[in-house]
Amino acid sequence: MPLLPGAEPYHHRGGPVGVLLCHGFTGSPQSLRPWAEYLAEAGLTVALPLLPGHGTRWQDLQVTRWQDWYAEVARELLLLADECEQVFVFGLSMGGSLALRLAAEHPELVSGVVLVNPSVRADNPATALLPVIRHLLPSLPGITGDIARPGAAELGYDRIPLHAAWSLAQLWRTVQQALPQVGQPVLLLRSPGDHVVSPANSALVRARISSVDVTERLCERSYHVATLDHDAELIFEESLGFVRRLTGVTQGTEATDQRG
Repeated sequence: MPLLPGAEPYHHRGGPVGVLLCHGFTGSPQSLRPWAEYLAEAGLTVALPLLPGHGTRWQDLQVTRWQDWYAEVARELLLLADECEQVFVFGLSMGGSLALRLAAEHPELVSGVVLVNPSVRADNPATALLPVIRHLLPSLPGITGDIARPGAAELGYDRIPLHAAWSLAQLWRTVQQALPQVGQPVLLLRSPGDHVVSPANSALVRARISSVDVTERLCERSYHVATLDHDAELIFEESLGFVRRLTGVTQGTEATDQRG
């Protein structure tokens, strides 16, 4: 199945510090592409993979599970760790869950975590019905496009495949159990106006992780997809400052290679 234009993965070979970016459920790398390019321009090595089942049609996501999405980002983490001295993991929404699981399972590889409106729990009581509903309905209306900035758009599915949504709920449970194993520095960026993920998600992360170096910033002018919204520049600058503080690198090297 051909990729939707703009959903392509992005890779950039830069300096010895690497960043892995994880996009959200039913979304695509397009939601994080400006962030990835900003980090690349700063001299970092960047990986922004396309998660299995995403970037084509929602029916393709229906046959995937959270283990497939996680396997892809875990593979990218290992590749970055082979070529970089330090690696940071960034995530938006469900990508935040994937980032947190990577940090918990690979503390020796992940130097820090940046989360934007992370999704780690069920906000809708109907989630409890997914084990049954998913066999009766194939999909429900989508959740992409929660952006305050006029003219900005997120590339994603207009339907939520319910088999995949059921698997997402399983991912949340595994991540919640692993949160105490996350001890790396964390930068948490949260939108009070988020219409997709409740503040309880970020509160749960802060309450359960073991990290002592935790910084929280509010994206006051943005909705859920804050990386494409009014506070995108804030996110980009804060995340780069976070990486530079922890690595001592104030200026990156120029990129030597780029691959799609």
